[in-house]
Amino acid sequence: MSKSKRKIDEDTALLLKDPALYLNRELSQLEFNSRVLAQATDLRVPLLERLRYLCITSSNLDEFFEVRVATLRAQVRIGANKPGPDGIAAFDLLGQIRTRVQTLVKAQYACWNQELLPALEREGIRFLPRDVWNAKQRKWLHHYFMHELLPVLNPHGLDPAHPFPRILNKALNFIVLLKGTDAFGREGNMALVRAPRSLPRIIRLPKEVSDGPYDFLFLGSVLQAFLDELFPGMTVKGGYPFRVTRDAELDVDEDDMENLASALREELLERRFAEAVRLEITDACPKTTAQFLASEFKLTENEIFRANGPVNLNRVIAVYEQIDRPDLKFPPFLPKTPAVILQSSTIFDAISKGDVLLHHPFESFNPVQELVRQASLDPDVLAIKQTLYRTGRTSPMVNHLVAAARAGKDVMVVIELRARFDEEANLSLADRLQEAGVQVVHGVVGYKTHAKMLLVVRRENGKLKRYVHLSTGNYHVGTASVYTDFGLMSCDKDLGEDMHKLFQQLSGLGPVIRLKQLLQSPFSLHDGVIERIENEAEFARQGKPGRIIAKMNALQEVGVIQSLYEASMAGVQIDLIIRGQCLLRPGLPGISENIRVRSIVGRFLEHSRIYYFGNDGNPETYLSSADWMDRNLLRRIEVAFPVLNVDLAKRVFNEGLESYLVDNTFAWVLSSNGSYARVDVEGQMPHSAQANLLARLCF
Repeated sequence: MSKSKRKIDEDTALLLKDPALYLNRELSQLEFNSRVLAQATDLRVPLLERLRYLCITSSNLDEFFEVRVATLRAQVRIGANKPGPDGIAAFDLLGQIRTRVQTLVKAQYACWNQELLPALEREGIRFLPRDVWNAKQRKWLHHYFMHELLPVLNPHGLDPAHPFPRILNKALNFIVLLKGTDAFGREGNMALVRAPRSLPRIIRLPKEVSDGPYDFLFLGSVLQAFLDELFPGMTVKGGYPFRVTRDAELDVDEDDMENLASALREELLERRFAEAVRLEITDACPKTTAQFLASEFKLTENEIFRANGPVNLNRVIAVYEQIDRPDLKFPPFLPKTPAVILQSSTIFDAISKGDVLLHHPFESFNPVQELVRQASLDPDVLAIKQTLYRTGRTSPMVNHLVAAARAGKDVMVVIELRARFDEEANLSLADRLQEAGVQVVHGVVGYKTHAKMLLVVRRENGKLKRYVHLSTGNYHVGTASVYTDFGLMSCDKDLGEDMHKLFQQLSGLGPVIRLKQLLQSPFSLHDGVIERIENEAEFARQGKPGRIIAKMNALQEVGVIQSLYEASMAGVQIDLIIRGQCLLRPGLPGISENIRVRSIVGRFLEHSRIYYFGNDGNPETYLSSADWMDRNLLRRIEVAFPVLNVDLAKRVFNEGLESYLVDNTFAWVLSSNGSYARVDVEGQMPHSAQANLLARLCF
């Protein structure tokens, strides 16, 4: 029953528009970052992994300001202050965000100073401040400064002849307060020094001057200690590190451009100096100096964030690989490869025996790469078609695609140039593939291609046969080892035909296509999801059990949320496993009391998208590249694919849903007021879904 066929009564329609039913997107995202920070303070997590979680929260905040805060500031600037479904206007929301972020930043530095630094020191891992350097260390560091740092430093005095320079996005700089005159008799009171980008931000002391196995210093500390060497004859009154965050959204007018790649290249150059959205500065900096910097960046005092420690905590992640302490890290694991693949002579033989399900990172990503590798070498393979969103700069898969094209096969790749923060890498990737003879297309103007699809056309016994791979995650070796995702390999005829049509649609011009198995946004996925939610509601109204379980990164699209509310009101039991932002309020009497929302934050980043509908005893299970967000369902090219094999569908249910619903170790439960609380494990046997999967599926 589609939405167009069922008309809800006016009172219900009005009720479901009430802003009180919706949480705010940005504030929900900050709640997620708080849950990540909680991992950094969790004593059950290995120490160096706790350090890594702290760094992730810093990186997450960078992106939050570069994208979400930048967007809100732009809305206020142009007068587009219309509130979202939660009723909070952009200007008011910015105030709430600043308050919440100030609290989060204080918690970050409390974690760093009061918990992680002492715990690391107890393990012989030290970050040495200037006031503890001994004479031998100071001599070595002075030598390092004179021979490594000084030659690449360019101090910039601020005077009428040297106005305030352009400061790169997220680059570490020092504002230096001076007294005296230089060789030309110029009075100097202020200068800027940019930390060199060519040198590591974390320095490890060599054994000959170190007092322990792992002694580290921040590059900024060394620069700060010897600032006077940059200004001979003058007195350095103080040097204070700061960092400015800028708008990272690319402003490409897709209706007024001749070439997307060319337009993106120009925008990427400008992004480094786009409008400032945040100023981070050490808490030792005088208030007047901080205000001066803020005014230069056209920021208010409310947009200054004080750091009680290193200005960019994310840089600390550099020590993780330098410390050889397996006992302070998550234990290593070896993902398995399905037996059917190991026991088959080729990947094509394995898939021909039946659909193959891969659950990453617990199962190896190698079969996916092997499919492309064997396809590139197999004389019976005629064509390879693939979408690439994020692949990594040194992807073996790209090497196989290049080899296939050079071998004379027809290779077509849809590269999404607008994959945020991977635009530059994808431009380079597109150039490399085109040089090898690959047909490269960039999808559809106005719609990001986010679907994860691979199609191989092979001649067998005189006929063409299609082999497909569909996934919830990217074709990226690195993320496949740390993100949870499902992939499906199949030679199902209908799936193959659907994917053939999709690739034709992406590379050419044509009408809306009718697909047999796949749901596709922006055409059938949104309606397909709502139709299945409404079907469950109708079953419940008939006195039958209605059941929905969905797992994804984010839930934000209002139409889907309203349908979930209606289903709950009809009696459908709904469990949602939402890693990040969730706008739906669970547990509201009479509206969402049958909806439960939980978030899992563990060793691996939960990335799978799974939609499960009870369907009156004949369950439907879909895997997808799409979250239930406006952009995914309405403004992107996405696919959701059914798991048709009953045994594999049960695996998806057991491994991807059921185990997570009983997780009482790394699970958080969302309350109707928007706050999250850890699941209470008291009186229960601890159960971690991720740990359980590691034990079951890995070596």
